[in-house]
Amino acid sequence: MNTKPKKKVFYWSPCLNKVGTVISTKNSAIALAKYKKEFFDVSILNVCGEWNEYLDEFKKYEVNVINLTLSYHSYLPKTGFLKSRFSYIIIFLISFFPLLFCLKKQKPDFIIMHLITSLPLFLMRIFKFNTKFILRISGFPKFNFIRRFFWKVSNKDLFKITCPTEELLYKIKNENIFYIDKLYFLQDAILNLDNFKKSEKFKIKKLEKKIILSAGRLTHQKNYKYLINEYSKFLKYSNDFDLVILGDGEEKKNLSDLINKLNLKDRVHLIGRVSNVYDYMQNSDIFVLSSLWEELGFVIVESAFKNLFIISSNCPNGPKDFIEDNNCGILFESNKKDSLKEALVNFDKSKDILNKKINAKKKSLNYSKFRHHLKLYKVLS
Repeated sequence: MNTKPKKKVFYWSPCLNKVGTVISTKNSAIALAKYKKEFFDVSILNVCGEWNEYLDEFKKYEVNVINLTLSYHSYLPKTGFLKSRFSYIIIFLISFFPLLFCLKKQKPDFIIMHLITSLPLFLMRIFKFNTKFILRISGFPKFNFIRRFFWKVSNKDLFKITCPTEELLYKIKNENIFYIDKLYFLQDAILNLDNFKKSEKFKIKKLEKKIILSAGRLTHQKNYKYLINEYSKFLKYSNDFDLVILGDGEEKKNLSDLINKLNLKDRVHLIGRVSNVYDYMQNSDIFVLSSLWEELGFVIVESAFKNLFIISSNCPNGPKDFIEDNNCGILFESNKKDSLKEALVNFDKSKDILNKKINAKKKSLNYSKFRHHLKLYKVLS
């Protein structure tokens, strides 16, 4: 039994939208609080009210929520490059002194930084803290001059730097920005087994055809226009599948127009945002990720666990890690004409579907909360 005082771990991740980093941050905090509660006192910094809808879940797992400022998250612009950057600046300015005073008063042992990391990194450079700062780099970071410089000058004071995929870790090592011994591969905590158990109680109406499923915000990044075009070409080879896309976003009208133009209204179904994606996975056959860039694709892991066959673009910085030379699915050339169509044709011809699905399911278990907390504990040690 641990007799030492608990160490304080703060999570800093002020998010605008429900992107994968939100789930990653939430699940990481819950995993640490759940499995190592005798060692750590875990807190989420609720910067502008972005975590308000998860308060009950945090309370259930004894994750503290520290309200840093007022709840103005709902008033911030969230779509578009310029509007989102404006929101980041607002958060930076409003949170500057509250975060400074919080760190000085609370004296956390660790702070894990996921999003808008420029503020805590800036404070780390200007003021002296006993806190150990851990930088989480994910997504598709651009190694521009400003970011490289900012990371370079922060390198000496950072305790650790973690990445969710080995591909991204390799790229960062090659940039020679950080000390190699500070860099760690730490996979995301993606699988929430409680949600999977819950989903077993529900059923959706099964379509007459087999289902190709895709899910995510309807944005340029997800490349659904390419997916729909490739699917329309695949229909000339096989008429056995319908395409179901879950999610909402700014590209919805353009995608609807494309579906009508290709006369696919009865074959491509834009369902919109759903409360539980696992219900749809339960009744689907293939999951397709068509993104132009992606951390790993949380839905890839979830779909693999739900026994779907995975077909993914080889976009940076993560799907290749999971598919692993086509051992756990099929990779296609990102945004290349006919490449996804050929991948779907190869699936239809394949005699090795079951083995690849088993391999993918086994690999998905590496992304559970339990596995995540084991590696995170080593990072904190």
